[in-house]
Amino acid sequence: MAEAGYGEVTQDDKLWALLSWLIWIVALIALLMEDKKSRPFIRYNAVQSLALAVVGWVLSLVLSFIFVGCVIGVAWLIYVIVLAIQSYQGKWVTIPFLTDFCKKQGWI
Repeated sequence: MAEAGYGEVTQDDKLWALLSWLIWIVALIALLMEDKKSRPFIRYNAVQSLALAVVGWVLSLVLSFIFVGCVIGVAWLIYVIVLAIQSYQGKWVTIPFLTDFCKKQGWI
């Protein structure tokens, strides 16, 4: 199912989205490749995966001095895997607060 205003999601789009969630460097590569960043589904997932990675790293780093940092790191990893699976199924995943923030910045 395509989100309003976007084209069909191909198998290639789904694979790049999945890999963008699981390996942050793939998301960065996708945003640097002209043919990939022009695909709305790939761009949507790559931008969000990088933004969520930054948020997860910062939270884990700041809270690593207490046990909560470890728990946040594990919870973040599980959440990323769930989002990766959903994106591979062709769903336009929405992350509370983060998706709206990325849209307001004009990144997606």
